[in-house]
Amino acid sequence: MRLRMSTDRIYRLNWSRISLLLPFFSFLFILTRGDSSSSSVEVPSSSRDGLSTPGTQSTSSTNSSKGQTDNGVTESYIHQCPSLTLCQDLGPDCITCNFSSSCIYGQIHTVTCKAKQFINCTGPEKFERQLECRFCYQLDPSNYTCNSSTSCRVVAAPRQKYVSTCKVKEPVMCLGNRSFYKYRLCNWTSGYRWSVALLLSITLGGFGVDRFYLGLWEEGIGKLFSFGGLGVWTIIDVILIAIGYIGPADGSLYIY
Repeated sequence: MRLRMSTDRIYRLNWSRISLLLPFFSFLFILTRGDSSSSSVEVPSSSRDGLSTPGTQSTSSTNSSKGQTDNGVTESYIHQCPSLTLCQDLGPDCITCNFSSSCIYGQIHTVTCKAKQFINCTGPEKFERQLECRFCYQLDPSNYTCNSSTSCRVVAAPRQKYVSTCKVKEPVMCLGNRSFYKYRLCNWTSGYRWSVALLLSITLGGFGVDRFYLGLWEEGIGKLFSFGGLGVWTIIDVILIAIGYIGPADGSLYIY
């Protein structure tokens, strides 16, 4: 009973002390809040209005001169477009036009264009251009260039295709994206001549020289040590090279 009374007494004493300290901690909290708020610096009115203070540069003007977006990403067309030239003389990669996909296919129509962002040009900001109503990937192959691939095999059945990146040539105007992808047939050569391969097969085919010439080393060694398969393999290779069934080891085309 005495232990319980003493515990209650200690509890009352501790709570009374805590209640006395609460105003002190509240006062300290108010002081710290006041110091932090007073330490903040107010932005000058000139900066709020978009004007740079002396000794500093405006971020927007710096980005515009460097051809950067708000995210700091440099536009790829900036280095391709000339500066201080007439806006109407800019190339298709340097302007944007109000294309309409509802035009009649194949007909010439007039569009209103303007220079892209960050392009420094002179003269009227908006101008007109004439173009044929045709998407860029529908143009004649002579109006665009595509990259070639030497990793696909030309000598294959069926003929292999690869994905090529194409870009419209500079003077040509068209609808849509000027860069696009196309499937193209493998069509490349590394310099092997069909006439040389056939001549080697007829004259020295028994020693595998034709296979060595085409880069087929394993078959060439087999023909060499078997004397052309006792003549049978030699005759078969002459026929297969003559009809183009056997080609270079890298899968390229013959030069005829």
